[in-house]
Parts: sequence; structure tokens; C-alpha cells
Amino acid sequence: MVFCQPVFALSQDTQSREEIPFKNIHLLEPADSLEVRLFKAARVVPSPRQLNWQTRELAAFIHFGLNTFTDRELGEGTEDPALFNPAAFDPGQWTRVLKEAGFKMIIITAKHHDGFCLWPTETTGYSVKKSPWQKGGGDVVRAVATACRQEGLAFGFYLSPWDRHEKSYGTPAYNEFFRAQLTELLTNYGPVAEVWFDGYCGEGPNGRKQEYDWGSYYELIRRLQPEAVIAISGPDVRWVGNESGLGRETEWSVLPLARPEEELAKLSRGEISLDRIFQPLNLMGEDLGSREKILQARALFWYPAEVDVSIRPGWFYHQNQDNQVKTGQELFKIYLESAGRNSVLLLNVPPDRRGLLADEDIRALQDFKGLVESSFKKNLADGARIKALFTTAGHDIEAVIGSQAGTYWLATDNHEPIIIELELDKQDVINCLELQEEISLGQRIEAFKLESWDGKSWRQIVKGTTAGYKRLITFPEIPAKKLRLVITSSRSAPTLKKVGLYKLAVSVIN
Repeated sequence: MVFCQPVFALSQDTQSREEIPFKNIHLLEPADSLEVRLFKAARVVPSPRQLNWQTRELAAFIHFGLNTFTDRELGEGTEDPALFNPAAFDPGQWTRVLKEAGFKMIIITAKHHDGFCLWPTETTGYSVKKSPWQKGGGDVVRAVATACRQEGLAFGFYLSPWDRHEKSYGTPAYNEFFRAQLTELLTNYGPVAEVWFDGYCGEGPNGRKQEYDWGSYYELIRRLQPEAVIAISGPDVRWVGNESGLGRETEWSVLPLARPEEELAKLSRGEISLDRIFQPLNLMGEDLGSREKILQARALFWYPAEVDVSIRPGWFYHQNQDNQVKTGQELFKIYLESAGRNSVLLLNVPPDRRGLLADEDIRALQDFKGLVESSFKKNLADGARIKALFTTAGHDIEAVIGSQAGTYWLATDNHEPIIIELELDKQDVINCLELQEEISLGQRIEAFKLESWDGKSWRQIVKGTTAGYKRLITFPEIPAKKLRLVITSSRSAPTLKKVGLYKLAVSVIN
């Protein structure tokens, strides 16, 4: 279903900007003026499940399975289930460590490409039922889901469509098999926050590749777990395009939706949903949603980025990588360049053969948490004197430096440039700017700059493009007391829920 606030009856020739509703998907008509096209782009908004997902910011990937015990990254589907035997398995340790480090969700690899299932599925004998672990009576997925609930973390799972073990892979029967696995995971383990599909489509044991019936997978998820986002090879959340922990300097959540005209017409009339027509996309370009891109589009939709990266060189645990774990400072830099670039960071932390997170990984996570806490504990903008022209009544500029939930500043119109001036209580050293748009009203800001008053003139400290849910932009340390944020380009009247100024605990220059 397309998320949509109340829709007005529209005439493309006569509609005013105020009649354009907030929607998850907007169609651009040939008769739309430049102004209307930009305004529609500004009124593409996240669905409730997308908004909930975005607010988590930090999620943990848990790669765990037969590869953990074979010391491989890619299994062949022929490995003996008897190899799986984590003698000290404790997902409670995972959740406690990750929650303490600031993570809000865990995604477990319920089935990787080798086809080995971490739950006692009825669909195949290739599962934990055939392992010596807990005498064949264990269920990794259930234990992780339970541990997440106990710690107040959201729970999600990865289910590989590519299956190197299942003999029906490469035939229509496999889609039924895969839906049966999905059904088990979606009905037996409580609330699911995210279902993670990659797009791999290699050969199965019969040498054939599979034609995935994505639409039927999506329909099943929507019916059984309507609050879950469908990520990567799905219509809710996209892959950022690398596995290095890097979001784009310009990261748009509003992207062109390219589908055949007849499908878009049915979508516009409400005859079909996005799930019915969506096909997985591999969006790796640097420019995905610029003004040039969206003005050439026929339709626009909300499609935010998730950044996946591993704390180690590999995705599964390998003992010989214990001395190659990313440091807390490296993780902090990744955080700034992922969650700080309008994305959600999905950090892989793989358990070892015991079924525990390794000491090296735990220390890195603790160091990371310490850097985040010490860097962002004090917002130097709090208590500043602040002013801005063109402010909508009831959405005063003071909201951006307050702590009251649900408040935000909204300009009355797009009077470019729009200037927000701040005067701190005293001169402070800063090296990081935080901006948060109120994305329930869309993503609007296209360019901004931060300037400091040197007693004679305004001098630019740093400039940027998109803000979105959160933008953290760093620069060399500078003493400042009087500053101004200049929004130089915006698709509609800009809105902000937060402006932050910080001195980071470590110097990290983008």
C-alpha cells in the first residue's frame, strides 16, 4: 500500500502547491511546471515503517553459520551439519554488548548462500536439527529473537534467496519452497523489524539459476509482518552501493522510480501497489537524486540508504583476523560517514565458534561508544541566541536547539538564501555541524554553508549539500562565538528539527 496523507482532488493544469499532498510516491506529469515538480519532490515522505527504521540509526548484522566452523566466507551447500556446534552459544551476550554500544536492532543470517538454516525448519533437513548442537533441538533464530526482546532491541533476519543446497533451486518449485521458509520466520518469532534480501543469483546444485518471484515474497511479508521494512532487494530500503561504510556526500532519500508507463498509470489510479511492480535495483552511482535527476523522472519515491560494513575484513568470524578488527576510532569515522550522511549503519559483528562475540570486537565497540558519547554529549548550540527570518507561526527557530520532541522550525517559503544566526554564550572551539530535517515533511535542503563572524565579515567554515534525517559534517577546529547557517538551495520551504555544534573527541576530517 502507498502511504499517503489525505489526498485532494487535483487538476494538473490548475492545482496550487498547497493542494499537493504528502505521499510516499509522487508521479510527475508532463504538464507540471518546474515549481510543481520541485514541490512534489519535497512532498515525497517516508512511510511509518521507513521512518521507524531511520530513527534507529545503528543496526548490527550477525553473520553466523556453517561458514563460522569451516573458516570460509562462501559455503558450497555440501558441508556437514555436524560441524555446527557453538558450545558456549549466548545471544544474550550479543544483545547486551550491542545495546551498550548504542545499537537498536540485530539482523541474523537465518540462512546464508549454503542453504543451512539456523532454525529447525520443516522445509529441509539441512538445518540445526541435524547438528550436535543442543542434540539437534536448538533454534538460533528463536534464541536471538528472544534475546532482542529482553534487551528492547528490534529483530530482523537475512534470508538468502540463493541456495546452493536445495535441489529445487532453479525451478518454479523453489519459489514455493522459499515462501514456506519466509512464512516460518515471519510467523514463529514475534515482531520482525527488517527482512534483508541480497540480490545474489548464482547456480544451485543442479547448475541452474533461479528466477525469484519477488512480488510474492513482498506480499507475504506485508501480510504477516506489515511493520517490517524490506531491505536491499526490496522496495523500502536500498543498498548504499559499497561495503566500506560510506554514505554519499550527497545522499538523497527521494529517488526516481523508473517503471513502464502502464504500471505507473495503474499505480497512480491505486489499482496496484509499489510492491507489485518493484524490481530490485543496484544503485551505485554518485548522483541518484539531484535536481537534474528528479526533474527528468516520471515518478519519485522514498528510498533511503542502508550502509553495511563488517567490523572485520570478512563477514564471518576467522581467528586469523583477530588482529584486523576495526578500531573504535575507525568505527567512529564510519559512523560519521554513514549515519552522519542520511543513512542507517548496519555493522556486521560476527560471533566466533563458541557462539560469542570476540573480545577484540567488544573492545572496539566499547571504544566506539565512548567516542560517540564524549563527542556528542554537549551540544554547544544549546542555549545560544538564535534568530531567523521567514518563520512559520508555531514552528519557531528556537525548536532547533531545544530538546522537546516533535518540534521543528519551518520557513514560511523558499526565500533563498535563508539565514539562521546563532550567538553562543561564549567562544567555543567547534569542528562538527549537525543538521536534522523533519523528514516526515520530506527532504528539502539541497545546499548549505556554515559561516563564522570574525569581527569584520562572515567567513565560510564548511559547506554541504543534503541534510536529511541526520547530517554530520566535520571541519578543522575553529574558535567561534557568532555563526550563521545559510541554506542556499532548497526544493521547498526548508525545515529543521535540530542544529548541533560540537567539538569531537578525535579529529576526523571528511
